[in-house]
Amino acid sequence: MIDHIVLLHLKPDHDAIALAAVMDGLAALVGDIKGFTAFRHGPNRDYEGRSPAFAHGFTAQFHDSLALAVYADDPRHKALGARLMALCEDILVADVESA
Repeated sequence: MIDHIVLLHLKPDHDAIALAAVMDGLAALVGDIKGFTAFRHGPNRDYEGRSPAFAHGFTAQFHDSLALAVYADDPRHKALGARLMALCEDILVADVESA
């Protein structure tokens, strides 16, 4: 199992409606890309005070690294990613593998 974790450092003037549309678009890919099993997003509560600049984030779950690679190369993901990057100053990505 791969948890693809993305934290977003949003631009101060980002469009919340555009962000919601990108999140909806990514969620719509679940099940449409083989091995892409779950997508969740929401505000970063940062309870430990370690990532205050990253106000929002999402997790995407994949059966394995091959499924993640297919997702990464998918033209729909690439288009949504470009729209997302236009809303952000920076992003932080981690891919955590678990049994």
